[in-house]
Formats: sequence, C-alpha cells, structure tokens
Amino acid sequence: MYDVIIIGGGVSGAASARELSRYKVRACVLEKEEDVCCGTSKANSAIVHAGYDAAPGSLKAKLNVRGNEMMEQLSEDLDFPFQKTGSLVICLSGEEMPGLQELYDKGVANGVKGLKILDREEVLGMEPNITDDVYAALYAPSAGIVCPFGMNIALAENACTNGVEFRFNTEVLDIRKTENGYEIHTNRGMFQAKCVVNAAGVYADKIHNMVSKKKIHITPRRGEYCLLDKSAGTHVSRTIFSLPTKYGKGVLVTPTVHGNLLIGPTAVDIENKEGTNTTREGLDEVISKAGQNVKNLPMRQVITSFAGLRAHEDGSEFIIGEADDAEGFIDCAGIESPGLSGDRRDGGRNIKRKTGTRGKGKFYQHKKRYPESEYTGKRGAG
Repeated sequence: MYDVIIIGGGVSGAASARELSRYKVRACVLEKEEDVCCGTSKANSAIVHAGYDAAPGSLKAKLNVRGNEMMEQLSEDLDFPFQKTGSLVICLSGEEMPGLQELYDKGVANGVKGLKILDREEVLGMEPNITDDVYAALYAPSAGIVCPFGMNIALAENACTNGVEFRFNTEVLDIRKTENGYEIHTNRGMFQAKCVVNAAGVYADKIHNMVSKKKIHITPRRGEYCLLDKSAGTHVSRTIFSLPTKYGKGVLVTPTVHGNLLIGPTAVDIENKEGTNTTREGLDEVISKAGQNVKNLPMRQVITSFAGLRAHEDGSEFIIGEADDAEGFIDCAGIESPGLSGDRRDGGRNIKRKTGTRGKGKFYQHKKRYPESEYTGKRGAG
C-alpha cells in the first residue's frame, strides 16, 4: 500500500509529488498518458503572472504572488528556462482607465511589487511596436515567461530522484473508500493508498465525484494560439495583455524563452475534454485581437498553431484541500490561469499536515546532473 497516490502528471501533480518527496512517504503518480506534461501543462501561454488580476483574498491571488516570488529560485534549482521580462496591460482609451486602475488596486492589495501605470509616451518608449492608439498601460516588472514543459519535466524528474514512483498509461477508472484509505482501480490493475491527491486537470471533477457527494464541475475552456518564427521573437520584449474579461486575460502577445513570438489564446467553453483541435474561426480571432494592441505583427512568420484546454471550475477559483466528506482525499482542481505561476506545493503540504509525516534525512533539492560520460558515451578516467 502506498502512503499517497497522486492522480495526474501535469505541473500540479509533479509539484505535489516533489513536495511529498521531502518526507518519509511512499508515493506514486498515476498518469493516463505516456509521459508527464501531456495535458493543460504543455499547451498554455507560458506566463508567470505578477498577480494583479485575481480577487484580493482569493486562493488564486495568494498562490500566484507566492509562486511568482519563488519562480526564479525554483528555475535555478531545477535548471529550466525562466526570464523575468515584465508585462504591460494595454488601455486604448480614457473610458478604459477605471478598469486599469482597478487592476492596479487589486495588485497592490495582493502584494504585487513595482506596479506602475504608464502614460502613452512611456509605453511607446518601452515597446515601440505597441499600437499608436495606446492611451496608458499597467506595467508589472515582476511578470515573466517560462518553459512549461521544461518546468513540468524538471519537477517530475526531481520527485523521481527523491523516491516518488511514476506509472504511465495508467487511467483511473474508479475509486473506492476503504477502512484503511482508498482503492484506485485502473486499466492496469488496482492500487491502494492511505491518501489521494487529485491533480487530474480537466478530469479533476470526474475523479473528485467518484468519492464525494459534494460534486464539482469543470468545463474545458479551449484556447488557440499561433507561434511565430524566431525571426519575430524580438517584436516585443514583454508580455502584452488586453484588459481582462470574465473569460480570462484576453489575447496576448509575448516572447517565449526559446526566442519565438506567441500570440493567443481564445477562450471557448466546450464539452469535449480532449478537444484540442484548432479552428479557422479561432485562429482568425487570435490574429485580429493581437493586432489591436501590437502593430505590424509579422503573421507570415507563423510556423505552427495549437490549442490547449484550461480547467475552468464553475466558481472560478482553485479548489485545493481535503474534500469535506472524503477523509484523506486532497483536491488540486480547477487549476486554470494563473495556475502555472502559482505555488503548487499545497497538495503535498495538505498530505503532510494530514498525516504528520516527518522530513527524511536527505532531499535532493537540485536537478541531478549526470557525468558527461553517461550521456556522451565517453569513458571516464580509469
């Protein structure tokens, strides 16, 4: 029997696994795909948000700001790409200024550092390719960009180095409460665990509802993107946002850590939890809206397009904690934006508090670096 089984190998599952690997627990990650980072974590905007958008006092706000502050050190420890580039939220008229001021006020309340509202001349001085119609902008110097799959893989590798097991191509079909914990029935047999962490992305409602009478509902929210060649990568040097709506932060334009330019996403609620296809209408919307804030976008340099799904919970809030009627079952559900930016250790910490597990003697905090001879075929001396 495992002490903990984590369902889902995305960023939330891998981060929970890494946090648990600090303690004396026998833990295993079950992932239905062939590897980690095959769902929401691999297809998103790759933004480390500053934390001004979430409502003050919300879990999103708390974890976003905390995660932003720890990202640089985490990237150094685990050797994945991260750049603190800053971001701009573009305001196109005086009528939009109250919305921009509201974002600033929320950011200050959330503890975001360095926020500043810039006038037109200051914005164009920072980003010459911003539309000539710009009126003002909210500047957040603490925002950044990251490689989401590099981050996900690094978290999982470090968890594995510290003793966590991973089982791939293993889909959870049913979960049953037992006297000693849970039976997790999969396409590859039955597993037993004292506790469960539900980090199943767009399927987290399905997993939660297997054990709890207090149902949750997650809607897959599809976002489509265009990726431009590296020759367009310097068109802007910061992430450029529109004023957000109830569907999200709008279509953005951002450099990537690999030197490309990324534009998107759309925000369309769908039923299909595997619906990652792109559409002509969606890509047309991306191109049109991106051009409202950034001029002269070199769209002939598009090299690919893709779509990802965000796990939108009906209450628009992260669900992190023990289910009220399922002892030892910890949800990490509804992790949409700013989930990639957030401090994702709480799934593991909830288990630690629940079990009173103590730390173990040795935790390998940094990415394991292999001797050159192990990956080049060269023989070591002697």
